[in-house]
Amino acid sequence: MSALQLAEAPQDQPYIHGFSATEQARLVRQARFFESMVYRDVDFSGGGRLLEVGCGVGAQTEILLRRFPDLNITGIDFSQRQLAVARQRLQGSPYQERATLLHMDAEDMDFAPASFDGAFLCWILEHVHAPERVLAEARRVLKPGARLYATEAMNATFFMAPYSARLQQYWLAFNDHQLAVGGDPFVGAKLGNMLQRLGFRDVETRVKTWHLDSREPHRRQLVLDYWTELLLSAADQLIESGRVDAQLVNEMTRELRQLRSDPELVFFYSFMQASAVV
Repeated sequence: MSALQLAEAPQDQPYIHGFSATEQARLVRQARFFESMVYRDVDFSGGGRLLEVGCGVGAQTEILLRRFPDLNITGIDFSQRQLAVARQRLQGSPYQERATLLHMDAEDMDFAPASFDGAFLCWILEHVHAPERVLAEARRVLKPGARLYATEAMNATFFMAPYSARLQQYWLAFNDHQLAVGGDPFVGAKLGNMLQRLGFRDVETRVKTWHLDSREPHRRQLVLDYWTELLLSAADQLIESGRVDAQLVNEMTRELRQLRSDPELVFFYSFMQASAVV
C-alpha cells in the first residue's frame, strides 16, 4: 500500500517564488527543463531506499522514480502546500507504490541513523537557513557507502548580452531578497567545503553551464523563455518587499523582449552539482 503521508504543519517558511498554483506548475516545467543536465551524472541504478530532501511538488520525485525503477523514495518537505500537490501528482501513477511523502524539517530529520541507501537534493539548499545542517542530517541518516547528490544555484554566474541595466538591477534585488529571507543564491559554490567539513569522502563537484549564442538560436530561445518565467515568478514577492516596483518589473520585461529579438544575444549561467559518499 502506498504511503503518501501528510501531517499537520506550521506555517510555510518564506519562499522567493511563492506557493501559487502557477508557481507549482512552473516547478514541474523547471524539473523537466533541467532534467538532461541535472541527471547526466546521477546514478542510483543500484536501487534501494532513497531520501529526497526538499521534494516540493514531487517534480524531481517523479523523474527519479521513472529513471530508476528499483528505487523506493522517501521525500520530505517543510511545506504542506507543496506536499499536497506532490501527493496529488503521484496519486494513481505507476510510481505511487514506491513513494512516501512526509512533512519534516530537513534540519532535524525524524529518521534513525543509517536508514537510507542514497540521498538527492535539488534546488533546496539555496532556500534553507542552515544548508550545512541539512547536509549533516542527510549524512547521519545515510548508510556507510551511500552516495549523496546535491544540485544547487550559483547565481553570480548569470549573464546576458547585450547588457540590460534594468534586468541586472532586478537580478541583484532578486538575490538580495533571497539572502534577506535566509536563503543563499550562491550556495552551489560552497558545496565542496561543506561536504568536506562534514566528513563525507570522495567529494566531487561539477560546474554545469549554459553558454548559448547565435550558433544555437532555438535552444537559446528556449532557455530565455525559461529564465523569463523564473524571473517573473518572484516579481510579486520583490514588489511586496519593496526591493523593486512595478515600473522596474515592466522595464525589465521590456528588456527581455528586446533580448529575445536580438540575433546577437548571449546567455550564460552555471550551476553546481556535488556528489559525495558517507
